[in-house]
Amino acid sequence: MEANESRLLIADDEPHNLELLQLFLEQENYLVDTANDGTLAWQKISADPERYDVVLLDRMMPNMSGMEVLQKMKEDARLRRLPVVLQTALSSTEDISAGIEAGAYYYLGKPYERSMLQSVVAAAINDYRQYRELAHDLKHSQRTLGMLDAGEFSFSTLDEAHALAVLLANGCTAGDSIVSGLSELFVNAVEHGNLEISYQEKSHLIEEGRWLAEVERRLTLPDYRDRRVRVVYKKLDTSMTFLITDEGTGFDWNQFMEIDPERGGDSHGRGIALARMISFSTLKYLGAGNQVLATVSLDGS
Repeated sequence: MEANESRLLIADDEPHNLELLQLFLEQENYLVDTANDGTLAWQKISADPERYDVVLLDRMMPNMSGMEVLQKMKEDARLRRLPVVLQTALSSTEDISAGIEAGAYYYLGKPYERSMLQSVVAAAINDYRQYRELAHDLKHSQRTLGMLDAGEFSFSTLDEAHALAVLLANGCTAGDSIVSGLSELFVNAVEHGNLEISYQEKSHLIEEGRWLAEVERRLTLPDYRDRRVRVVYKKLDTSMTFLITDEGTGFDWNQFMEIDPERGGDSHGRGIALARMISFSTLKYLGAGNQVLATVSLDGS
């Protein structure tokens, strides 16, 4: 069987844990590097920022803890978006929240469950792959939107959502940060808004490998096929705004504005929180939740 193109780094000072994680992940055909302390992990990560697709960090390690490695990664622009899975036996809400606030958007508790490990790693790799594809498209497109002060757009499919995210991000010098946030909000408006796929439904669909097929199926159904997501773009003196409206019934958006520690091991559900934290100056859902206003400050505030 051919090796997976994705390469991972596992950092853990306990030999048994390191061997177990390496075994489980290599059985999934990932390419795996290891480090037995935080200092060695940081040396490997910083030496080649493009080498890894995800890093699994043990929270408690000698010389340099996982939290210290994570902090150094978030301070380095080359590594800021590289996903980190924080692994630990500390299971209190406070401990998990501290890791999430530090930038570990994926969490893995000890002892390990093989299915949970595989799900979390796959989610992290998929999210990172999508970010890099969007960043690549943005880099190779012309910055034409800087001449546009206002505009209205509409779309219905996931491909159109990604294409529009790249187009709109062209209007800002920080487009590489904005493009992923716009894409997350646009995809959310399609799948959870217009197509009314619930959080629980998406979890089951991903687990069964049927998520994309179900999106495509619903796009053809009479109840959904004519629905559009509408985006109103405005460029002001000190900000850019994106008003995104879908034709669904809305959802309880409050629970998704932060990364919930109880969902730390889920395969999805981080998009809105990451968009709020990384991509936009402000993010506000309006009414029942089928409309969201995202703002990007142009004056650095």
